[in-house]
Amino acid sequence: MNEIQLEKVEFEPGKSFKLFSPRLRNTFLWHYHPEFELVYVEADAGIRHVGAHISTYTQSDLVFIGGNLPHLNFDYRLRSDYHQIVIQLRTDFLGTALALAPELSLIKQLFKTAEYGIAFSGETKQMVSEKLKQLADLDSLAQLLELINILQLLAGSTETERLNSDLTSRDFILKDKIRMGAIYEYIDANFHKKPDVNLVAHKVNLTTPAFCRYFKRQTNITFTEFVNQYRIERAKNLLMQNHNVSETCYAVGFESISYFNKLFKQITGENPSDFRRNWYVKSSH
Repeated sequence: MNEIQLEKVEFEPGKSFKLFSPRLRNTFLWHYHPEFELVYVEADAGIRHVGAHISTYTQSDLVFIGGNLPHLNFDYRLRSDYHQIVIQLRTDFLGTALALAPELSLIKQLFKTAEYGIAFSGETKQMVSEKLKQLADLDSLAQLLELINILQLLAGSTETERLNSDLTSRDFILKDKIRMGAIYEYIDANFHKKPDVNLVAHKVNLTTPAFCRYFKRQTNITFTEFVNQYRIERAKNLLMQNHNVSETCYAVGFESISYFNKLFKQITGENPSDFRRNWYVKSSH
């Protein structure tokens, strides 16, 4: 059984943060760490899985993740070329200044909200991405000062989405890292087939009724609802990569195009062909 892994973050001597560009697209890495993490990735379309939240990002994604919030690597299963910048902050980043300096009060609040995971969009994402791309060319002190500027910019933004409504799922996942890791990996490997609730229940040593209760308590939705949401997010990903509606429907495991259309509209608010058309209109501007 695969466990949700604790990542041990190593920092260079004399550095309060780590700046790097990981490439893990062929690795299903469900992990967590006490350090805060800022992730920027440029790609056609990818999956964002933070805590109990799953959604699709397009063209680029900018997310700030609090300590010990389990998440999947943002470059998982990316097919086309991509660019990723990750910053991990020491747990004592800025030391007591964060608690004591009134000038840092917005950043202090940002760190508190990051416990739920925050995605940024619009001009905020655009401005921060430009700053992140220039960080590597600066010396250590200039990097730190620019990073504080970036955090202040994020802290003052209204172009945000909180990814988890509460911390219950995070705490459940961390308490049961082996079981939840095995469930998520099973769903990811089998979403396009017919994920069998009896099989996954057996895999994690629960009876089927006990598993259904357990899963609903963890995620606030049923196993079937979760699988369908996962399939629809994967479908959105394929539609953004120029696959047509019928091949997308079958690729993510639906046998009926009419049911796929109905469920897609129910979850996203528009049918697959409209979603695909609107995406290409938006991305061409």
